[in-house]
Amino acid sequence: MTGGLAQVVDWLICPTCRRRTGAEEGLELTERTLRCRHGHSLDVARQGHVTMIPARPGINADTTEMVAARQRVLDSGIFDPVDAVMARQLASSQRILEAGAGTGHHLGKVLDAVGSAHGLASDVSVAAVRRAARAHPRMAAVVADTWRGLPLRSGSVDAVMCVFAPRNRQEFHRVLSAGGLLVVVTPLSTHLAELREATGMIGIQPDKRHQMMEGLVESFTPFAHQTVSNVVTLDPRLAADAVGMGPSAHHATHVDLSEPIGVTVAVEVTTFRRRGGD
Repeated sequence: MTGGLAQVVDWLICPTCRRRTGAEEGLELTERTLRCRHGHSLDVARQGHVTMIPARPGINADTTEMVAARQRVLDSGIFDPVDAVMARQLASSQRILEAGAGTGHHLGKVLDAVGSAHGLASDVSVAAVRRAARAHPRMAAVVADTWRGLPLRSGSVDAVMCVFAPRNRQEFHRVLSAGGLLVVVTPLSTHLAELREATGMIGIQPDKRHQMMEGLVESFTPFAHQTVSNVVTLDPRLAADAVGMGPSAHHATHVDLSEPIGVTVAVEVTTFRRRGGD
């Protein structure tokens, strides 16, 4: 179960060395362990992933139930047009990180389209990473916190994907190679609007894109932007899953739909290029 990790082990660094000294100490993969030359070791779980944070994820990490709901929604194909846009943008990338990857579904779709690429899915949710570790033969998965620092060497990847996930500008810039690509997917105000009205889901900030751009332009140059919008019909169970897969699942959102509902899927895909040299 270490096949995916073996393909990306050269990208990884010891989180203990980095936390204590800031050193980017490499790791060696044995049968069931990642180990640095200072003797720090990380166990490879039987599902094939590695936990690379020192403490258990916080209360906002996706639960097993949320992850299962998200997988059912993703398997329905409603985000396939978004994945197709990302795959076109990353057609020349060979080493791809998805930060906040959840189950690794989006990264897996991109890897399907970019046949020679390898990928690493990182997420703070153990439940999500367990699935991501088995999502694609050219994908590895680690439990990591984007805000605490990604366990990757500087300049180790050609592209970073960030789909509805936290963005750490400094870390994305650090792990990307010179001229590397950052693809960010953000929801439009109309995204799942019908469900929000029917169930009381958490709203979307109207200035979300402005905040995203403001937070990234210091280190990245935007060069491509595409809106993906269409209306899909969700049956009651899938509609409940669409509510239960996101942050609203942490709140007392009421879902009681007896009929299929037409729902708008509306997002923006913005591609940036890393500024600066090595």
